[in-house]
Amino acid sequence: MANEVAYFATGCFWGAERRFWQMPGVIATSVGYMGGNASNPSYELVCTGVTGHAEIVEVTFDPTKVAYRDLLREFWTMHDPTTPNRQGNDIGSQYRSVIFTTTPEQLVEARESAAVYQGALNAAGSGVITTAIQSAEDVAYWPAEEYHQKYLMKNPLGYDCHSTTGVPFPTGVSA
Repeated sequence: MANEVAYFATGCFWGAERRFWQMPGVIATSVGYMGGNASNPSYELVCTGVTGHAEIVEVTFDPTKVAYRDLLREFWTMHDPTTPNRQGNDIGSQYRSVIFTTTPEQLVEARESAAVYQGALNAAGSGVITTAIQSAEDVAYWPAEEYHQKYLMKNPLGYDCHSTTGVPFPTGVSA
């Protein structure tokens, strides 16, 4: 079975990248920008909000060692998917919650996992998921500048903004 690629936006990409690179079965991660209207955007330009890009983590994984549904469980619980254009103190459309899928199966699983997690959020009296879920087809991934790649490996005490709902993904339920 060939490796697969998945794209996740959970706010600031530094902490999300670290969470994913630590998962067994993840082959590689990189950070970049997706979902906007500028070619080859810079961090400074993305931060203005005018490009429409989200900060993204590209995850290359071996599906025989880690299932896409496990990546989804990590995605849902590592950030607060109920806050539009915001994670903690990070505010702006570049910090929105997004899943870009690379296969029809990923699209189905992502939507199903959102429904499962929304059920858990409802039971906890939490908010409504605002995460956009869409195909990555015809959506360019632009790698971020080198200093952003593996930022928290280079700067272990660096900024890691991840606000969570505190609601775990239900166990025993398939994503």
